[in-house]
Amino acid sequence: MRLRHFPISFFAIPLGLAGFTLAMQKAVPLVGVSAGLATGLVWFTTGIGVLIALVYALKLIRFTDAVAAEFRHPVRVNFFPIIAKILLVLSVVFLERSLAVSRTLWIAGACAQLLFALVVVSYWFNHTKIEIKHLSPAWFIPIVGCVIVPIAGVRHGFVEISWFFFSVGLVFWLALLIIILYRMIFHPPLSQKLVPTMFILFAPPAIGCISWIKLTGGVDAPARILFYFSLFMFVLVLMQVRTFLRIRFFLSWWAYTFPLAALSLATVLMYHETGFPLLRGLFIGQLVLLAAIILVLLVRTAIEIIQRRICVLEEE
Repeated sequence: MRLRHFPISFFAIPLGLAGFTLAMQKAVPLVGVSAGLATGLVWFTTGIGVLIALVYALKLIRFTDAVAAEFRHPVRVNFFPIIAKILLVLSVVFLERSLAVSRTLWIAGACAQLLFALVVVSYWFNHTKIEIKHLSPAWFIPIVGCVIVPIAGVRHGFVEISWFFFSVGLVFWLALLIIILYRMIFHPPLSQKLVPTMFILFAPPAIGCISWIKLTGGVDAPARILFYFSLFMFVLVLMQVRTFLRIRFFLSWWAYTFPLAALSLATVLMYHETGFPLLRGLFIGQLVLLAAIILVLLVRTAIEIIQRRICVLEEE
């Protein structure tokens, strides 16, 4: 039964699409992207997210043991909090469309983020299976995702709650960054399936930059440090392009999308705040690259599904 092997990593698809949708919204007034296209992306992303959620809910009902096994897996457990991030990113997407919908999504996302953060970090503390080979930038997802909360939270008036989440995410990012860099430098390379998660290296500082600006009301030294560090990590990761081109397709390829969307959003925000013209061109370049990656991934994912190479028993 293919449903039994429907992986939690499928949620990376709507997360990447949500980030792309938000980036396209920001491009409407800046580069003349059609508002209709941006609106279409909102509903396409929402539809994909709902479809995947329904399929995974069916898996939870019919194959509870398989879901439990994923949650006990030292790598896959880190992908469950993506669900919270989808809600949080969509809450930003709907900010200019419906404050009521945005607020509802934000509350649900913030609650889910807190729950997943506590549960997954507790799992880390009490594990019996985790080894250094299991460590990858995907470990940022469960706890560092807290830095997304202020982006819409401040607009909805939850300022102190936003500071709480931001503080937790930022401190854990710094701690995990050191551990992950140690793993990548002094231990064997990441497995092929986890190689795409290298893109996640530049996502936390990019999102942190956006949240910091929302929390403080402007660009200052910490905002610049977070943004330019993210930009450096982006260039550093792109230099590994040969490694990315050698690996075969996995759903983890969708890890290319949301981090790039996050950086493009930080870039356009920095452009609006500073007026530095180079950032406008950089944003356009990032958006074009992101659109091309999204298109390729949609096609490749569809092909893999049709050819039944996804939702099959995977090696550990």
